[in-house]
Amino acid sequence: MAEPTLSETGVRASGLAVSLRGVTKIYDNGVTALGPFDLDVVRGEFVSLLGPSGCGKSTALRLIAGLSAPSSGTVKLSRRTARAGHAIGFVFQEPTLMPWTSVRENVRLPLKLAQAPAAEADARVSEALVQVGLAEFADAYPRELSGGMKMRVSLARALVTDPDILLMDEPFAALDEITRFRLNNDLLALWRNLHKTVIFVTHSVFESVYLSQRVIVMTSRPGRISAEFRIDTPEPRVEDFRMSAGYAGYCREVSRALAPSYSGLSGA
Repeated sequence: MAEPTLSETGVRASGLAVSLRGVTKIYDNGVTALGPFDLDVVRGEFVSLLGPSGCGKSTALRLIAGLSAPSSGTVKLSRRTARAGHAIGFVFQEPTLMPWTSVRENVRLPLKLAQAPAAEADARVSEALVQVGLAEFADAYPRELSGGMKMRVSLARALVTDPDILLMDEPFAALDEITRFRLNNDLLALWRNLHKTVIFVTHSVFESVYLSQRVIVMTSRPGRISAEFRIDTPEPRVEDFRMSAGYAGYCREVSRALAPSYSGLSGA
């Protein structure tokens, strides 16, 4: 049996949004995807999980979201988050939009499922579209949008329930570099303005260092934490940071820590 971890009261008192203790995940086919894995994330923090394919990054997000149960160990949310009806927003690798309906209705979906009153839903959908810069595309259909715009719709859909925690699973990986940089900047602006806790999965050293307050480097499967870096820079972080010596230095350190996770892997 897993050793007891922090109670909900302890998580709340410590200012943590989420706490994982001794978490493992073994799938039905016998593959151990994760663990043992320990992670604390403070409320309002931006944390990136960085590691090779198959190391359990996405599995960790699914466990936090309650979409999967750990094989052992415990996942604890703050009491406020645990009690909220829509405390977690999830942005997946693909936008997964409904092609037969408008941007507005795609964003409305979580509120519709929650049977939110129509007037409240209208206001929240409009606010979410403004937040991601898509207010003028509310009546467009997914086929009329670029890849970056589709991902903005997915982000708006995650934000429309006003979650405490935003989980993002490589949301920008398929986008061109210019679009990715722009969305990185917009995501940082949203994080500063909305004060959400963000846990962001990525394969990119450069993206993780640019976005995060803290970068968690994971080993190859089964995923464990091999290193942790706190990215200390003046706020607000702006585009010039990408060109700074400090940014380059952090990227080198994180890359060195990540390299052993790829040794012996093929096709990662």
